[in-house]
Amino acid sequence: MTIQPKRFYFIDIFRAITMLLMIFVNDLWSLKGVPAWLEHARTDQDFLGFSDIVFPCFLFIVGMSIPYAIRNRLAKGESYQKILLHIGLRSLALLVMGFFTVNITDLNVEASGLSREGFQIWMVAGFFLIWNVYPKSEDWKKYLFSGLQLVGVLILISLAYFFKGGKDGLQNMTPQWWGILGLIGWTYLISAPIYLFARKSAALLLGIWLLFTLLNITWHAGWHNPIPGGGAFQGFAFAGIAASLLFDRATDAAKRKKLPLLYIGAGILLVISGFIMRNFFIISKNQATPTWVFLCNGIAFGFLAIIYFIVELKGKAGWFDLIKPAGTSTLTCYLIPYVYYSIATYAFTLPLFLKTGVIGLLKSFVYAMIIIGITALLGKLKIKLKI
Repeated sequence: MTIQPKRFYFIDIFRAITMLLMIFVNDLWSLKGVPAWLEHARTDQDFLGFSDIVFPCFLFIVGMSIPYAIRNRLAKGESYQKILLHIGLRSLALLVMGFFTVNITDLNVEASGLSREGFQIWMVAGFFLIWNVYPKSEDWKKYLFSGLQLVGVLILISLAYFFKGGKDGLQNMTPQWWGILGLIGWTYLISAPIYLFARKSAALLLGIWLLFTLLNITWHAGWHNPIPGGGAFQGFAFAGIAASLLFDRATDAAKRKKLPLLYIGAGILLVISGFIMRNFFIISKNQATPTWVFLCNGIAFGFLAIIYFIVELKGKAGWFDLIKPAGTSTLTCYLIPYVYYSIATYAFTLPLFLKTGVIGLLKSFVYAMIIIGITALLGKLKIKLKI
């Protein structure tokens, strides 16, 4: 008997909205006259731009998903070793993707003989060949799919071999800050095993959340900390795990009606803590300051309360059907823009009025919806990344 994993649609919808916003804010670079509050703050600027909130919300939802993913695997009878292997392979895939994407801007076109657009298209092709969800098969197709994965590996190896970066064209590919996907990989690699072994104690999980928060604070106080982001990203993930713990404790209809209030209450406490932290640290995404972590976690809890109220209590999940692929094929959705921008560079140039002010913002929103539409179409063609 196959156990079907239970899906909580408010989590998928939270993820879908976050991905929609991520695609939207990642397109703001193409516009002129963008309001400052929508963009990322500068590294040394004490400011929280709208764009600075999106990635934390995604890490928050990564944390929310961890308990249910691990429980489903345990329910299927998987051993700890098998689950840890899955976590390791999934994290490795994200680290590899982050490693390649973060090096794109450093590509020296003349030295490497590769255009940036060509590099991006081949890179994404390699990702899809390796990590596409191929149908299970025992006949000749099994060897075909394995061959396609091997081709994907060879593509990535070739790109890494021919890559030359820097102004002098002498630099090889380096991890740098790992890129968004790489940071998600590190967050998952650290957070998921901890949850696996500590999941039976809510108090211990909350203590671990506090520990990562303290590590982030001490990192900014000058203590050595080898964790990427100094524990900030794990702080977002464990805030999401805490949100899942609150959901699990709402075991009947009466308690679940009160759940949005609990989320809002947690959000308010975190925002207040963030403003207290501002006396010691500026709000800075690039520096991953504790102030940024507290404020964004508070906003994530508030956003979750709204989504839960609309989707679960009011039963309006259908309102979000159009963007659902962004919540269920998230990695596919994130990578498509690399190909889209590369093709668009040669295919067309938008007039200036479509890239300026309010009309430009509308253009970026339409663009994000197009990306989600392409994701849905690829899904129907059985092209979907899963790690």
